[in-house]
Amino acid sequence: MKIMGFTQKIILGMAMAVSLAGAVQASEGGPAWDKAPDRITDLAALQNGAKVFVNYCLNCHSAGFMRYTRLTDIGLTQDQIKDNLLVTNSKIGETMKAAIDPQQAKAWFGVNPPDLTVIARSRAGAGGTGTDYLYSYMRGFYKDETKPTGWNNHVFPNVAMPHVLWEMQASMTPGEYDQTMGDLVNYLQWMAEPAQTTRKTIGMWVLLFLAGLTFLTWQLNKAYWKDVK
Repeated sequence: MKIMGFTQKIILGMAMAVSLAGAVQASEGGPAWDKAPDRITDLAALQNGAKVFVNYCLNCHSAGFMRYTRLTDIGLTQDQIKDNLLVTNSKIGETMKAAIDPQQAKAWFGVNPPDLTVIARSRAGAGGTGTDYLYSYMRGFYKDETKPTGWNNHVFPNVAMPHVLWEMQASMTPGEYDQTMGDLVNYLQWMAEPAQTTRKTIGMWVLLFLAGLTFLTWQLNKAYWKDVK
């Protein structure tokens, strides 16, 4: 029996990886995800997304790793948070807890609604970013009388979640609704990592510093060795 060489094994392994990736993508199926708008640095959009999240999503879903006080990072004052976003009995220093009782939610929907703190990061896949998925999902509901909730979803078939935003959607033009969903999913993206803009800015400066340091080190090395024969 001929034993494969190291190079042949590498090539075979890469071929298998590509095949598996294709199989996974094919098994996911479903419609292509729409590209979500990028408003992660738009404070007005993030504030509107936070309002939608608190008034609609927080009824059933928690954000157990997000505190209300962190909303000051998107330009809201503590008084604005207290007056407009504390819709439950929570205090401003507490985490965002769902208004619904978990046992009731499970009885009504058949499953306990998931925590949404990092949902935008966990839903990334072959179709795009987690924000793209959520943007497509929130705009993918359609009426289906065969389902207990009366709704189904193109992106997540047979989803247990009802279309909680249907009244809002009915009162808006398609463009207005898309913009509102863009604000919502950008807020969810921000909530998954509130310090991401700062992290990216610091990372850019660190890379520039390292590039400058590398250049100076190279020049110093050249000057040190220029007279050495």
